Amino acid sequence: MLKIDKHIEIVSSTRPVLSSMSSDSREGARRTLARKYRSVGIRIINNRSDLDDLVADSPDLVFLGMKFLPLDPAKGWRDSKKIWISRYLDKADILYTGSSGYSHELEVNKPVAKQAVLDAGLKTAPYYVVKQDRTLSHLTPRLKYPLFVKPTNRGAGVGIDQQSVVSNLEQLRAKTAMITVKWQSDSLVESYLPGREFSVAVMAQEGHENYSAMPIELVAKPDEYGRRILGQAAKAADTEQVLPVTDHILKHKLCRLALSAFSALGARDYGRIDIRLDVAGTPHFLEANLLPSLLEGYGNFPKACKINMNLDYEDMLLRIVELAFARQAYAERTPLAALPLSPAATI
Repeated sequence: MLKIDKHIEIVSSTRPVLSSMSSDSREGARRTLARKYRSVGIRIINNRSDLDDLVADSPDLVFLGMKFLPLDPAKGWRDSKKIWISRYLDKADILYTGSSGYSHELEVNKPVAKQAVLDAGLKTAPYYVVKQDRTLSHLTPRLKYPLFVKPTNRGAGVGIDQQSVVSNLEQLRAKTAMITVKWQSDSLVESYLPGREFSVAVMAQEGHENYSAMPIELVAKPDEYGRRILGQAAKAADTEQVLPVTDHILKHKLCRLALSAFSALGARDYGRIDIRLDVAGTPHFLEANLLPSLLEGYGNFPKACKINMNLDYEDMLLRIVELAFARQAYAERTPLAALPLSPAATI
């Protein structure tokens, strides 16, 4: 088969906290894309020099597997001078997969993402933020217990465990203190949603005018209190049960919320929206992941694509790449003023 004459670099990091792609994930993507494209490499970005070398090589496309690069490795997520990879590539006029830096910045700051969703008139659990330097000795909680507590700036279930559901001030103090010490993060405190949990893969259709929403239900093993919490341990072990959504009314509600939240974050091409039901069964936005795990047989995004559209791993990866190239072609033939700012929330 004659390969397409394009040079693609899969960008990732060997520092797990920075990368959405493991070594197996990026190698699997490289092998898959290399069957169709002339040159496909893996570029490890651990410092500014690595990033400069990538730009100097000027690939036709960067397949994003990380969102930002801290200039001070010791600060990591907390580095206020970190470089957003997509913004850096925009300045170099290099095409990349997925959403822009604007959307990545919204997504990784969970309270800001929730507020963007609220401002769009969508449902998410009431919340407030406890700063790292805030003493809880005289705190009067603004929401009724039980509450759910997690770091404001971590993904993959980091900082989420059985103690994330708190029922009194003592438990709230303990959990926020742990997040401060272990994760050096502010704490997002929100009303606990006791219902079922879902993950919705969102992907642009050909032409980018409409998006497909592909929901799956995630059923974690119950803890000693009967609560099903998808925390870091459960996600890493991949032990949750994954089910198709067969209730058509519920599926419609999940898809509408996911597409609307995706639009509210200004996202594009593909991503994942997580949703949980309240006690009445109403879907609420939990969080977004615009660089979801794409490891074959593991991530919820690939599973949702397979279950809903019978889209296998190879076709999924090729679709993500083709969407980026199609977006470039569309931009080149369309006046800037006519370009859409965000995807239409349609199903």
